[in-house]
Amino acid sequence: MPSNPGIYLFLNEKSEVIYVGKAKNLKKRVSSYFINKKDLGEKTRLLVGKIQKIGVIKARSEIEALLLEASSIKKFNPVYNSKLTDGKAYPLIRITIKDNYPKVLISRRQDDEKSIYFGPYPNSGAMKMVLKIIRRIFPFQAVLNHPKRICLYYHLGLCPCPPVFDSSELKRDYKKNIKHIAKFLEGKSKRVLKDLEIERDKESKAENYEKAAKIQVQIDAIQIVTNPSYKLFEDEFYPNLKNDVSAKEESELIKVLKNTRSRVRSIRRIECYDISNIQGKYAVGSMTVLTNGQKDTSSYRKFKIRYTKNEPNDFAMMEEILVRRFNHPEWPFPDLLVVDGGKGQVSVALKVLNQKNLEIPLIGLAKREETIVTSDLKEINLSKDSPALLLIMRIRDEAHRFAITYHRNLRSKGFTGS
Repeated sequence: MPSNPGIYLFLNEKSEVIYVGKAKNLKKRVSSYFINKKDLGEKTRLLVGKIQKIGVIKARSEIEALLLEASSIKKFNPVYNSKLTDGKAYPLIRITIKDNYPKVLISRRQDDEKSIYFGPYPNSGAMKMVLKIIRRIFPFQAVLNHPKRICLYYHLGLCPCPPVFDSSELKRDYKKNIKHIAKFLEGKSKRVLKDLEIERDKESKAENYEKAAKIQVQIDAIQIVTNPSYKLFEDEFYPNLKNDVSAKEESELIKVLKNTRSRVRSIRRIECYDISNIQGKYAVGSMTVLTNGQKDTSSYRKFKIRYTKNEPNDFAMMEEILVRRFNHPEWPFPDLLVVDGGKGQVSVALKVLNQKNLEIPLIGLAKREETIVTSDLKEINLSKDSPALLLIMRIRDEAHRFAITYHRNLRSKGFTGS
């Protein structure tokens, strides 16, 4: 039984699903039904007595587990999910999708054919928390008959009020956000991220940089709330959500590197480097930066590789961009340097640091097994939900995105170098 977040399904002797539940830790939650049976209520004891099989479905995060639980209850209609509520209807999320300005509402009944519904949600408190989180990412109207004036939630950045929709562009963007909300509630957060990345790149290409930056904020927020280290109810107690999650990741990484040559005392600035090319053509390098755990896009740098030999050589290219980076002492030096790759890339980075007489903690991240390689060439393998690993993967993936975007731009222009 895994210790991941996810859902568990209890089946009877006919292999019918009789109950669906969600858990932060599947192993602990499922075992709790069988360890202290005397503490169970009468209806729960009846449920346990009919369990013949147990199924589990792992989720990446608590939010995904909640959404998966709701869709599974809708799919299987388990008898004990109804019995354990004493006849009360579970709440649903309703989107008035056919409206000119769709609303996102809470409902107890599915009685409007022009709306789409999500749920039911056994935990109404968790459902409301998810809606709060979604509303911070994608502001929406939450009352059926919104007054034709700007409301308090508009000033909090949570509600696009009717007077705002004088602009056809804003109306179009709002409907896009509603579609993103619907996909997110269907459990398709990866699809939402992909769509947002396409929108961001489109706006960036059109030089609408302010709009592209707003979309990037939405991407960052979704990545945080679907992160395995994110706890569903932390948002209520820690309003500065990003900083709290990042602080936990940084603290874990400091512990992981404590007994290696890559040890760090604090992590304020992390730099990551990646190479992108096709058989050596249109070769580019990228430098991405996290400052206090957040993307510092103003510090990003891209490098057009000057390496001119016929055969591709990622090691030589990595050496080149690191030398060029450290030829800029006016750029703040990192507390931790990360290279995309294994022992070969780490060795090249060490060579550059030694040439420059710099003592900067260094690690690599090898893609195949997501293995951390320290500056003494030791390998560290962490669990895939480790906050430390997720931090390094996040900046590595950002460096890869930044490099490949630049590479594609050069290739599309038929750039030949100069």
